[in-house]
Amino acid sequence: MKKRLIYLLIIQIISLTSCHKWLLDNEVASKDPFINFHYLWNEVDKKYAYFELKQVNWDSIKIAYHSKLYYGISEDTLFTILGNMLNQLRDDHTNLISPFNTSRYNVFVQGDDNFEYKTIQQHYIRESEYTIGGFKHGFINGYNIGYIRYGSFAISVNNSDLDFILERYKNTKGIIIDLRENSGGNFVNIPKILSRLTDKKILVMYNRTRNGTGREDFGPYEPFYISPSNRTKYVNKPVIVLIDRGSYSATTFFALASKAMSNITLVGDKTGGGGGLPNGGQLPNGWTYRFSITQSYDLNKINYAEDGVEPDYYVHLDWDNRSQDQIVDFSINHILKK
Repeated sequence: MKKRLIYLLIIQIISLTSCHKWLLDNEVASKDPFINFHYLWNEVDKKYAYFELKQVNWDSIKIAYHSKLYYGISEDTLFTILGNMLNQLRDDHTNLISPFNTSRYNVFVQGDDNFEYKTIQQHYIRESEYTIGGFKHGFINGYNIGYIRYGSFAISVNNSDLDFILERYKNTKGIIIDLRENSGGNFVNIPKILSRLTDKKILVMYNRTRNGTGREDFGPYEPFYISPSNRTKYVNKPVIVLIDRGSYSATTFFALASKAMSNITLVGDKTGGGGGLPNGGQLPNGWTYRFSITQSYDLNKINYAEDGVEPDYYVHLDWDNRSQDQIVDFSINHILKK
């Protein structure tokens, strides 16, 4: 799976470079709104991965948005039309990027806000908080439980950082890994963390890549395994992973993989989705784009990650009580019952 992720990233770079070369090799890089519209619509039509799952009628969308075009249209208006067309896919891995704007669906605003780190600092780990790399962590006040906040998969996970953190909490009754409002980042960081939470190789999910012109043409199911690290690990004790609608992309993959690991419990709200890897290119007018070209599946080969991974226990914050985090409180009690 690691090789597959790297391969897809390389393909994305090649596709962007090839499109750029095509524009350079042609004397006129067209700004014709109709040419750019059809180019983008066709690229999505040939490669996007979630038409059927999301019940998107891409042909009807083409008719609706094509009718908005006219010659002499401003770049800003054209961008709005194309960006809104892409947003009909309801996918935050789908973006149009110009020098003056980036379109996005903003799945995060579809759900409730369930995270306030200030509450954690003030009322849960105030005296013991450490910061190392992309992690903030500490002992939960009054309990032999570790709290670990990882705010973005875009921040590289350093093995020595994980060694220090897991060594610090090796004698705890359990740990809480807080991934709320973690919007994703580098997928390579997923196995770096999960490999520290198992002592055996585990199949955790499958992935497929769209590979044909038919909207449901996909390649074979590719297994994704987590293998145990040979460094410091935290095993045979409960691990609680906190998620919410702001947990997107790599965090959704992390949550999906966690479902296959018996020592991990997901608490909070459903993740924001983003269960497909994106690929992209360049329009004739120079704007770039990307959208999802893969699908992810659980161990039963059921595809639900794009819509969000469900927690094992739904818990929400009570914003009338800023001195408590009900999601953390539930997690503490869950660990103590083990």
